[in-house]
Amino acid sequence: MKKYVLSLLVLAFIGLTSCNQKKEETTTEAAATESDEWKEMDSFHMIMAEAFHPYKDSSNLAPAKKLAEEMATEAEKWASASLPSKVNTDEVKQQLEKLKTDTRAFADQVNSGAADTEIGSALNTLHDSFHGIMEAWHGGGEKHEHEGAAEHKH
Repeated sequence: MKKYVLSLLVLAFIGLTSCNQKKEETTTEAAATESDEWKEMDSFHMIMAEAFHPYKDSSNLAPAKKLAEEMATEAEKWASASLPSKVNTDEVKQQLEKLKTDTRAFADQVNSGAADTEIGSALNTLHDSFHGIMEAWHGGGEKHEHEGAAEHKH
């Protein structure tokens, strides 16, 4: 059991460090001084990575099921938080509301004992929604890849 938990933590760490790599492109001093932090996004990202990557890497839904309620809570906090100026748009607000609603539905689906195929599909959809918001934050359209997963683009 300890070996499994340690392996899971190592995978989560690798996934998080891969996901957190971002390109910094600033053209003005104002852009350079703007905060590169969005703590609510980072908090949700930590949970999403722990939930999604075991599923993506080995079809393991146990972490996603365990983290479903926490993910729904974080999505709710994120949707109600003040937005940084560069993403304070109606589009991002709508994306966050959808993520909040869909994450709550995901947790309810897990709690009701839905089939793993349904849970996996919903998790993929949540992951894609999350990355739509993350791409808006990182400049829109930027793709980043997880180490060793060329088919998995963000």
